[in-house]
Amino acid sequence: MKKFLIINGPNLNMLGQREPEVYGKDSLDDIAKETQEKLKGKAELEWYQSNIEGDIVSRIQKAFTEKFDALVINPGGYAHTSVAIHDALKILKIPVIEVHLSQVYKREEFRHTLLTAKAAAAIISGLGKDVYHIAILSQIN
Repeated sequence: MKKFLIINGPNLNMLGQREPEVYGKDSLDDIAKETQEKLKGKAELEWYQSNIEGDIVSRIQKAFTEKFDALVINPGGYAHTSVAIHDALKILKIPVIEVHLSQVYKREEFRHTLLTAKAAAAIISGLGKDVYHIAILSQIN
Protein backbone atom coordinates (compact mmCIF):
# COMPACT_ATOMS: atom_id res chain seq x y z
CA MET A 1 0.00 0.00 0.00
CA LYS A 2 1.38 3.41 -0.94
CA LYS A 3 1.91 6.06 1.71
CA PHE A 4 1.13 9.75 1.15
CA LEU A 5 1.86 12.91 3.09
CA ILE A 6 -0.80 15.58 2.62
CA ILE A 7 0.23 19.08 3.67
CA ASN A 8 -2.23 21.94 4.00
CA GLY A 9 -1.24 25.56 4.43
CA PRO A 10 -2.73 28.67 6.02
CA ASN A 11 -6.44 29.10 6.59
CA LEU A 12 -7.28 25.59 5.46
CA ASN A 13 -8.08 24.81 9.09
CA MET A 14 -11.02 27.21 8.56
CA LEU A 15 -12.60 25.26 5.69
CA GLY A 16 -16.34 25.02 6.10
CA GLN A 17 -16.41 28.44 7.74
CA ARG A 18 -14.28 30.54 5.40
CA GLU A 19 -15.97 31.51 2.12
CA PRO A 20 -18.03 28.31 1.73
CA GLU A 21 -19.21 29.57 -1.67
CA VAL A 22 -15.58 29.29 -2.85
CA TYR A 23 -14.16 26.44 -0.75
CA GLY A 24 -17.23 24.37 0.13
CA LYS A 25 -18.99 23.56 3.37
CA ASP A 26 -16.79 20.68 4.54
CA SER A 27 -14.09 21.14 7.17
CA LEU A 28 -10.56 19.90 6.53
CA ASP A 29 -11.28 17.05 8.97
CA ASP A 30 -14.40 16.15 6.96
CA ILE A 31 -12.37 16.13 3.74
CA ALA A 32 -9.63 14.03 5.32
CA LYS A 33 -12.14 11.45 6.60
CA GLU A 34 -13.98 11.27 3.27
CA THR A 35 -10.74 10.97 1.30
CA GLN A 36 -9.47 8.23 3.60
CA GLU A 37 -12.76 6.36 3.28
CA LYS A 38 -12.64 6.54 -0.54
CA LEU A 39 -9.09 5.20 -0.51
CA LYS A 40 -9.57 2.55 2.18
CA GLY A 41 -7.24 -0.35 1.48
CA LYS A 42 -5.51 1.55 -1.35
CA ALA A 43 -3.42 4.19 0.41
CA GLU A 44 -2.15 5.25 3.78
CA LEU A 45 -2.60 8.97 4.35
CA GLU A 46 -0.88 11.28 6.83
CA TRP A 47 -2.46 14.74 7.05
CA TYR A 48 -0.69 17.87 8.27
CA GLN A 49 -1.87 21.50 8.46
CA SER A 50 -0.11 24.65 9.57
CA ASN A 51 -0.65 28.37 9.23
CA ILE A 52 3.09 28.93 9.69
CA GLU A 53 5.38 28.90 6.66
CA GLY A 54 8.46 27.72 8.58
CA ASP A 55 6.55 24.78 10.06
CA ILE A 56 5.47 23.73 6.57
CA VAL A 57 9.07 23.96 5.34
CA SER A 58 10.24 21.88 8.31
CA ARG A 59 7.57 19.22 7.66
CA ILE A 60 8.60 18.99 3.99
CA GLN A 61 12.26 18.67 4.99
CA LYS A 62 11.39 15.92 7.48
CA ALA A 63 9.54 14.07 4.70
CA PHE A 64 12.84 13.81 2.81
CA THR A 65 14.02 11.13 5.25
CA GLU A 66 10.66 9.38 5.65
CA LYS A 67 9.13 6.66 3.50
CA PHE A 68 6.41 8.40 1.52
CA ASP A 69 5.53 7.52 -2.06
CA ALA A 70 4.29 11.03 -2.86
CA LEU A 71 3.42 14.35 -1.30
CA VAL A 72 0.16 16.20 -1.93
CA ILE A 73 0.28 19.86 -0.96
CA ASN A 74 -2.33 22.57 -0.78
CA PRO A 75 -0.10 25.49 0.12
CA GLY A 76 -3.05 27.88 0.35
CA GLY A 77 -1.96 31.51 0.09
CA TYR A 78 1.69 30.49 0.28
CA ALA A 79 1.36 29.11 -3.26
CA HIS A 80 1.61 32.68 -4.52
CA THR A 81 4.40 33.93 -2.29
CA SER A 82 6.63 31.24 -0.79
CA VAL A 83 10.04 30.73 -2.30
CA ALA A 84 10.92 28.86 0.91
CA ILE A 85 8.22 26.21 0.38
CA HIS A 86 9.14 25.98 -3.32
CA ASP A 87 12.79 25.35 -2.41
CA ALA A 88 11.88 22.75 0.22
CA LEU A 89 9.68 20.87 -2.27
CA LYS A 90 12.60 20.70 -4.71
CA ILE A 91 14.58 18.74 -2.09
CA LEU A 92 12.15 15.82 -2.30
CA LYS A 93 12.82 12.81 -4.52
CA ILE A 94 9.16 11.76 -4.61
CA PRO A 95 6.34 13.13 -6.77
CA VAL A 96 4.75 16.35 -5.51
CA ILE A 97 1.17 17.10 -6.53
CA GLU A 98 -0.10 20.61 -5.78
CA VAL A 99 -3.83 20.96 -5.25
CA HIS A 100 -6.23 23.88 -4.92
CA LEU A 101 -9.92 23.54 -4.09
CA SER A 102 -10.88 26.57 -6.17
CA GLN A 103 -10.07 27.30 -9.79
CA VAL A 104 -7.28 29.80 -9.15
CA TYR A 105 -7.35 31.22 -12.69
CA LYS A 106 -10.97 32.37 -12.25
CA ARG A 107 -10.05 34.34 -9.15
CA GLU A 108 -8.05 37.46 -8.37
CA GLU A 109 -5.05 38.05 -10.61
CA PHE A 110 -2.52 37.67 -7.77
CA ARG A 111 -3.68 34.05 -7.41
CA HIS A 112 -2.64 33.26 -11.00
CA THR A 113 1.04 33.05 -10.02
CA LEU A 114 1.82 29.73 -8.33
CA LEU A 115 5.44 29.84 -7.16
CA THR A 116 5.23 26.52 -5.35
CA ALA A 117 3.75 24.75 -8.39
CA LYS A 118 7.04 25.12 -10.22
CA ALA A 119 8.36 22.39 -7.90
CA ALA A 120 5.36 20.08 -8.49
CA ALA A 121 4.96 17.24 -10.96
CA ALA A 122 1.29 18.17 -11.45
CA ILE A 123 -1.33 20.68 -10.37
CA ILE A 124 -5.01 19.93 -9.78
CA SER A 125 -7.24 22.95 -9.31
CA GLY A 126 -10.92 23.74 -9.19
CA LEU A 127 -12.47 20.39 -8.36
CA GLY A 128 -13.30 21.18 -4.75
CA LYS A 129 -12.61 18.60 -2.06
CA ASP A 130 -12.07 15.89 -4.69
CA VAL A 131 -8.65 17.36 -5.58
CA TYR A 132 -7.07 15.35 -2.77
CA HIS A 133 -8.62 12.05 -3.82
CA ILE A 134 -7.75 12.62 -7.49
CA ALA A 135 -4.17 13.62 -6.67
CA ILE A 136 -3.66 10.43 -4.69
CA LEU A 137 -5.32 8.26 -7.33
CA SER A 138 -2.98 9.73 -9.93
CA GLN A 139 -0.07 8.24 -8.00
CA ILE A 140 -1.65 4.87 -7.20
CA ASN A 141 -2.48 3.82 -10.75
